[in-house]
Amino acid sequence: MRRILIITASILALLCCKEASAQENHLEPDGTYLFVKRDTCDLFLDIYHPAKGSKTVIDGKKKPTVLFMFGGGFIRGERNDKGYNKWFRMLTENGYQVISIDYRLGLKGSDKVGIAQVNVLDKAIHMAVEDLFSATAFIAENADQLKVDPSNIVISGSSAGAITVMQAEYEICNRTSWTSTLPEGFRYAGVMSFSGAILSRNGKVKYGLDPCPTLMLHGTADELVPYEQIAFFNLGFFGGGKLIERFKKFGLNYNMYHFIDYGHEIAASMETTFDLQTTFLETNVMQGKKRLIEAWVSDPDVYKGGGPQSRKDLYN
Repeated sequence: MRRILIITASILALLCCKEASAQENHLEPDGTYLFVKRDTCDLFLDIYHPAKGSKTVIDGKKKPTVLFMFGGGFIRGERNDKGYNKWFRMLTENGYQVISIDYRLGLKGSDKVGIAQVNVLDKAIHMAVEDLFSATAFIAENADQLKVDPSNIVISGSSAGAITVMQAEYEICNRTSWTSTLPEGFRYAGVMSFSGAILSRNGKVKYGLDPCPTLMLHGTADELVPYEQIAFFNLGFFGGGKLIERFKKFGLNYNMYHFIDYGHEIAASMETTFDLQTTFLETNVMQGKKRLIEAWVSDPDVYKGGGPQSRKDLYN
């Protein structure tokens, strides 16, 4: 009987620890706002202000707002997915404001996505870019109420969200029609991409204006968002491994981390790569230094978890 009681007590203690951990990581937004009405849905954003007592200023410069776009292959995902709570908390406790936004899922219902479905993929990416720009315009128009400096926003994303933020900066730098929603001359302060890519119909990626400081993290074995490229004549989908070649060629401001033999799990590595993010934010973004980093990383402590690892896994 005593042994049973000890085992039962141990199980209860373990459950209590898990519950306490979940509560510790739980984070409620300080505000939720409707930023645009589309024909098919209303889109909202959540804002999380820096934690009380956190250090929001370094050497007289305020830390940027991190605007985040969730992952999910453009078929699923939510701005308030609890899986992001711990990372959001890490940011707010370190003095960063966080905004997490909705966007339309343009591939919802798709059972196959590849170069043959490029028009469908292109539409989904640019729907998300359009929603990001609408959210940005809303933030700029309501900056005082939201307590956000529109000139100090770093856009970030995981997987589909990473594709969107990389594509958005590409559109801004090339002054395409997609940017018409934004305030004239608007620029983001930085980009953080966790397994992202850019879709180009004009061959290799070219920038009319230099992109803002960009942090890219990508697994070299990623089969969902290609680390290298999928290309057919002038049509191409370029991942981090190819984009960094362009960044180096044109002398752009970047930090690039190639995660050796990692797959798409790098899209969910925000917590375990937090030090890389804060170094980038404080140095390249806040201080405006062109501190160039390219590193090949083999780190057993970087997140390796479940989730789809290929387009077949995600869309079937």
